[in-house]
Amino acid sequence: MSDNKIPGLASEAVLVQSAPVPDDAIEVEGIDFDLPENKNIRASDLIAGMSTMGFQASSLSKACKIIDEMRAWRGKNPETGQEEKCTIFLGFTSNLISSGLRSTLKYLVKHKMVSAIVTTAGGIEEDLIKCLAPTYMGEFSLDGAKLRDQGMNRIGNLLVPNDNYCKFEEWVVPILDKMLEEQEEASTKLGADLDSSHPAWWSPSRIIDRLGKEIDNEDSVLYWAHKNQIPVFCPAITDGSLGDMLFFHTFKASPKSIRCDIVADIRKINSLSMAAPRAGMIILGGGLVKHHIANACLMRNGADYAVYINTGQEFDGSDAGARPDEAISWGKIKSDANCVKVYSEVSLVFPLIVAATFAKGETTN
Repeated sequence: MSDNKIPGLASEAVLVQSAPVPDDAIEVEGIDFDLPENKNIRASDLIAGMSTMGFQASSLSKACKIIDEMRAWRGKNPETGQEEKCTIFLGFTSNLISSGLRSTLKYLVKHKMVSAIVTTAGGIEEDLIKCLAPTYMGEFSLDGAKLRDQGMNRIGNLLVPNDNYCKFEEWVVPILDKMLEEQEEASTKLGADLDSSHPAWWSPSRIIDRLGKEIDNEDSVLYWAHKNQIPVFCPAITDGSLGDMLFFHTFKASPKSIRCDIVADIRKINSLSMAAPRAGMIILGGGLVKHHIANACLMRNGADYAVYINTGQEFDGSDAGARPDEAISWGKIKSDANCVKVYSEVSLVFPLIVAATFAKGETTN
């Protein structure tokens, strides 16, 4: 073998001839910050420029395009002839309300840019608690045992003093007392034969709406949900501090207790989905909030648009980690839907998405 000749085996392995590149193939490109137009670039232009970067940058750009499509869609009701818009379901986990992303979520609700919300118990109580006392920055590395001795609760790199929950108890218990009183009055007045429409039975969304009314604070997501009549669904309403307060209240009010009808809310959210001319899902995080919205959209044979943002992986079979294609197999997203999953921690990318879509002021839902 000659030293100046590439071995045939290696040549065949490395220098394999490419198939012809399709005429419509898109070249990978990034953002050239040497260009004058990219100095002080707008969020929408930044995101548009990320569309051909590859990896999660391209997924992020696609997410913004999908959100713009669901916001811009218009149709006509065949019976009334009135203009119709896409019904947008927003789901978020409680840690996002604990973080500063709460302000971004409040913006969407304040300006009526979403149609319905699904969150966890923490997503309810943390919004209310922040109106009573602040959450502070900490570190992921802080020692849990020391924090426990100090009465400090850690949420990632955030700190919530235990006194905040004491203030929440002082605020919420009189409201629970009043709610129970109203339920008892309605029950006595209308009789004991109760059904789901009976005033004595309150759904989680009705309880949450009342709390949003009572907090009377414009920093609150729930305040604006109440003001704009955007339903907030929380099928696991007892799984958190609010559940603790309801638990304690059963002893205070014994033998009576507040009645909560979760069946009324599943009918309400599913009916909202079925009535939607188009349905879009924006789901921040995973678990209950992701599946509850997706399952509601099953009732209309799938959502037309879907944007998932979370860090979950699908190898464990979890719903949180599942890609949109799995939901298509269940009929929760339509087979021809425009959908994407962005693999990212939500607080890192969602402010960019809102800046490039909802907040650019061209179209409102």
